[in-house]
Amino acid sequence: MVIELETARTRLRGWRPEDLDAFAAMNADPQVMEHFPAPLSREESDALAVRSQQSLERDGLGFFALEIKASPPESEPRFAGFVGLWQVPFEAPFTPAVEVGWRLAVWAWGKGYAGEAASACLAYGFEQLGLPRIVSFTATTNQRSTAVMRRLGMTHDPALDFDHPWLPLGHPLRRHLLYRITREEFAQGKPTREAPAKPSQ
Repeated sequence: MVIELETARTRLRGWRPEDLDAFAAMNADPQVMEHFPAPLSREESDALAVRSQQSLERDGLGFFALEIKASPPESEPRFAGFVGLWQVPFEAPFTPAVEVGWRLAVWAWGKGYAGEAASACLAYGFEQLGLPRIVSFTATTNQRSTAVMRRLGMTHDPALDFDHPWLPLGHPLRRHLLYRITREEFAQGKPTREAPAKPSQ
């Protein structure tokens, strides 16, 4: 069973076949993928969704499909990308670690959805999975994502900024910023938490 997280405006759930077309279009969008090495092919996009679903089912860790709730009520919920927790898959000065991450379609930018959903993921990671610390990182050029990290109450630790090991020397995206938040910091009220996680039906 995949845990489902819910906030006032978003739902984080398992992946469905009908998500894949919109996900592939998003991952092929140069604007969405500006701070990544390259857009994803359809095969790469589908594989990422499959890995996320398998990880959620196996470990309770993975990127959830992000759904924006219907507004007005008679309209349909809309798939907007992903938000979730992921075991960092490479070695760095701060690993082993779990990261909170997100990737949203352009139409969903600037509305606070990423922070709202990521806040629910932090609550899930700290309160249900018992994680002591959660990190987030991105290329130094990605000001949108670092703004979300700050709003989540995460702290930038310049001493742990790093060169991404999967990118070659000289690559313009190789240098990454590292943000983190502890369970104690979160419990003190950073960030404001949304509705608690609930099992999917």
